[in-house]
Amino acid sequence: MITIWVPKRLVEIDLCNVAARSGPELAAACEESYARRLRYAARKIRQSGAKIIMLTGPSASGKTTTSHKLAAVLREMGTPAQVISLDNFFRGSEYYPKMPDGTLDYEHPDTLDMPLIRQCLQELSQTDHTVLPTYDFVKEERAEKTEPIDLAGGVCIVEGIHALNPMLTSLVPSGHVYRIYAGLREEYCQEGRRLIGTQDIRLCRRVLRDAATRGRSPEKTLAMWERVLDGETRYIKGFKNTADFLLDTAFTYELAIIAGLLPEVGRVMSPDSIYTEMWDETARRFEHVEPLGRELIPEGAMLREFYR
Repeated sequence: MITIWVPKRLVEIDLCNVAARSGPELAAACEESYARRLRYAARKIRQSGAKIIMLTGPSASGKTTTSHKLAAVLREMGTPAQVISLDNFFRGSEYYPKMPDGTLDYEHPDTLDMPLIRQCLQELSQTDHTVLPTYDFVKEERAEKTEPIDLAGGVCIVEGIHALNPMLTSLVPSGHVYRIYAGLREEYCQEGRRLIGTQDIRLCRRVLRDAATRGRSPEKTLAMWERVLDGETRYIKGFKNTADFLLDTAFTYELAIIAGLLPEVGRVMSPDSIYTEMWDETARRFEHVEPLGRELIPEGAMLREFYR
């Protein structure tokens, strides 16, 4: 299947600022829009009759939280649904491929146990049952614990950056698989000139999330960013047009939330860091955005994955 997606929305920052003055009303409208997208995606999945839903998206697109929220909507509609993370199929750091400079290539598909993934997907497709591995992220190795899965006549949502790679689904009948690409579909301009793109939003999401929940300094996240983008080009975006459905994970009011949080990052950045200029350039794009406080984000909202 070849899919052609419509262009991203381009919204004037001044219009976002006007809308943001309503505060809670804008946030509520954006959250309801996202909920409608989830419900529509769930209906499409049910209509497809597929057992295995492969969901991917670039870094910080919200694919993990979106997968769990989509599963919850499916269950509300009467379809049993579980989420499987491809992260549990990591082989371990000793097996990771290396980049030309000798560093580990964390984005490469061979970081995953491909034969085991194909085996589990085939078993789920044919019998509704399989046994999943688990991964110890502290030790960076496969854990001894396993997890049995029973679809109970429902579906599983398999999420991860390589979920649309045909290497994973080659043994599963095509009618049993439904492919979703999660990505932001809204960008922002000033006087018609694009100023803030989806990549800028994703970088801010990742910097703020990593600092708040993973103990990772902004410098460390920024140091990885070019490599992350290179991995997306090589291993994710090439399969985008094979998706059956594109799930929009953009929130207009997020622009103002980011504008309010950017100073926090600037205060912890070292003036001598080689990444300070890179971050300052990103922050300058938000200079004309009127900020809002993160308290407007509802508890349990997808954006809480990034802004705690």
